[in-house]
Amino acid sequence: MFLRRFIQLQIGLFVYGLSLALMVRADLGLNPWSVFHQGLSDVTGLSLGMIVNGVGLLVLLLWIPLRQKPGIGTICNVLLIGTAADLCLWLLPPLEGLWLRAACMVVAVVLNAAATGAYIGAGLGPGPRDGITTGLLKVTDWPIRWIRTGVEATVLGLGWLMGGTVGVGTILFVLTTGPLLQIFLPMFTRPETTPARVSPVPSSS
Repeated sequence: MFLRRFIQLQIGLFVYGLSLALMVRADLGLNPWSVFHQGLSDVTGLSLGMIVNGVGLLVLLLWIPLRQKPGIGTICNVLLIGTAADLCLWLLPPLEGLWLRAACMVVAVVLNAAATGAYIGAGLGPGPRDGITTGLLKVTDWPIRWIRTGVEATVLGLGWLMGGTVGVGTILFVLTTGPLLQIFLPMFTRPETTPARVSPVPSSS
């Protein structure tokens, strides 16, 4: 049912923005794209959320030569994640104490993976940054792990040079996001998006 998938998409995108805000408040390091966004925010003086949305729009333009087609989920991604991040940053106070910040970082990483699984699992279109990876895969035929690593290493390096926060949280995110997404994506993938010939994945106890 489209409405159910659309609601899941919106919740996933909002929670993604919340996870980004929690990472910023933890101040222990951000995921690669967020390091880039924060660095660009520091350089331009624009809010983090505006940068997230703006970069999403610019990245979406790169889909044209890569022959990628956006879906409604792609457009919602551009509009909502940065807006949700700004709202949550406004609501969340600065955190004091290493243990509280560390706990916040762990929660943020788990929420980020769950949110990613939710908005991808809705099957209404990938995010702009995800489309760069899949688009480059189509035009280069390189292994996806090298494309993904190359893209994220590039934005991480640029973000760090501009003052984005790189730390133990960045390492935690890089090491755990794949395994966590492997858990959450099957949980949130709607039946409508599952190919008919693929047997359903049995639930684990």
